[in-house]
Amino acid sequence: MIAAGYEDGNDANDLRVDPIFKMAHDLAPSERELCSQSTISRLENLPDVRALLRMGRAMVDLYCASFKQVPKRIVLDIDDTFDAVHGGQQLRLFNAHYDEYGFQPIVVFDGGGRFVAAVLRPAKRPKGTEVRAFLRRLLRAIRANWPKTEIMLRADSHYCCPEVLDWCRANGLDYILGVAPTATLRAHIETLEASTKACFEAAPKDGKVRRFKQFLDGAASWSRVERIVARVEVGAEGHDTRFIVTNLKVGNARVLYEDVYCRRGQAENHIKSWKTHLAADRTSCTKATANQLRLFLHAGAYWLMWGLRVSMPRRSMWRIAQFDTLRLRLIKVAARVVEMKTMIKIHLPTSCTAQDVLRLALGRIPHLVT
Repeated sequence: MIAAGYEDGNDANDLRVDPIFKMAHDLAPSERELCSQSTISRLENLPDVRALLRMGRAMVDLYCASFKQVPKRIVLDIDDTFDAVHGGQQLRLFNAHYDEYGFQPIVVFDGGGRFVAAVLRPAKRPKGTEVRAFLRRLLRAIRANWPKTEIMLRADSHYCCPEVLDWCRANGLDYILGVAPTATLRAHIETLEASTKACFEAAPKDGKVRRFKQFLDGAASWSRVERIVARVEVGAEGHDTRFIVTNLKVGNARVLYEDVYCRRGQAENHIKSWKTHLAADRTSCTKATANQLRLFLHAGAYWLMWGLRVSMPRRSMWRIAQFDTLRLRLIKVAARVVEMKTMIKIHLPTSCTAQDVLRLALGRIPHLVT
């Protein structure tokens, strides 16, 4: 339902007689009706905390099983996103930045766009101890499948805290994290900022000027000094300075920032696909456990759409299409279903513009061609 654009439980009342949805459940169009909205509601409120923990572990197992062979190295992008709510849901909290009540779930994707984990939490910045506990459970589940795979953690400054840095080092994880600018860090690049500004003012028509510097420093709360990379950029809009911290030994400052850290921006697109195109912010249940289950259900819909997209030809526009485009062009297509004694025929309109892609998709998903 969710992958097809029907994220509301009330939609089940109309879709329970839909022949295509019946066939997706290995039923003939003439057989019994599917579940209704009330059944969906009971399902959402059924699991307890222990059951949800097992589901989270199963989601990590699903992620590991999506690889044909054990990878030598994976990159995990961890981020949080605001989810506004308009009721009396458990765990809701007022967020002054967004000026409304909501949740701020933590979500994890890998570098290839695979969904790894999601956890419901109040709408506030996560503490270091909370992030460390979450990462500990996640690493334990991944190591159970891949004990020798190298893991790199990539995140913004919300996750750059002493508990996370020490835990990553103790458990052999590489990391590259954003760092909030401070007076101590800025003292290292005062000369660089001044020279970069002068370079831009000398030739403003050449566009922005970007320079890099790396040095060793650390916050008072850190247990040791770390490798810091600074990026200074000056343009017509003014100057902009960013800092990152990493324990990676290789790569110069420019490569680490532009080719490694900046790729975490793709995780924002994955969150958009999950939250906007698949309506993962539809957390309207009263119980926190029910809303956590909804996050898992929407994660399952993400896996369906992601699997459909990666089954497309590598150099086609379908391989990079957004989930809503795939749904409108390949899923929400009118059809006439004819049930016969020995087969079921699906007649698509002759004016369908994606017939060749539909044939390809059906050929690569054998379960649909039965």
